[in-house]
Amino acid sequence: MSKRKGSKVARLPVVEPNAAGVDIGATEIFVAVPADRDPQPIRCFATFTADLQRLADWLEECQIRTVAMESTGVYWIPLFQILEERKIEACLVNAQHLKNVPGRKTDVEDCQWIQHLHSVGLLRGSFRPNQEICAIRSLRRHRDNLIQLATVHLQHMQKALDQMNCKFIT
Repeated sequence: MSKRKGSKVARLPVVEPNAAGVDIGATEIFVAVPADRDPQPIRCFATFTADLQRLADWLEECQIRTVAMESTGVYWIPLFQILEERKIEACLVNAQHLKNVPGRKTDVEDCQWIQHLHSVGLLRGSFRPNQEICAIRSLRRHRDNLIQLATVHLQHMQKALDQMNCKFIT
């Protein structure tokens, strides 16, 4: 135990020593692994596929078995899929659950915080269906969007015809 401002703060036991934390952005990803795994335990990667493959290679070199990451927009999906292919467990965490803690201002601090919480077992992953179900859901969503867009375009054509006083008799 360590003392801080007159109170005792208990150190939580590490339940998953092979855990990493990831902070995902649109153009760069910060990753933290346990300090004893690499001389540079925090690294930044770009978001291109080749960079994500290098990230996964590095995690394998560091013997990481599980990774926690925020579900930020759609930026997490390519990394999630690559980790899934490599048999590294990806724990997708609701970003709102991580933002409740004040004081973390940088991406580096975020990835370290996520790694710490994941290693002591305090993060719960969101449900993610298997890849086949995700593909079907994505196709269904795309189909629904196409139908909605077609309807909007038909309404635009009808409005243009009305403005030109063109009537069709059926």
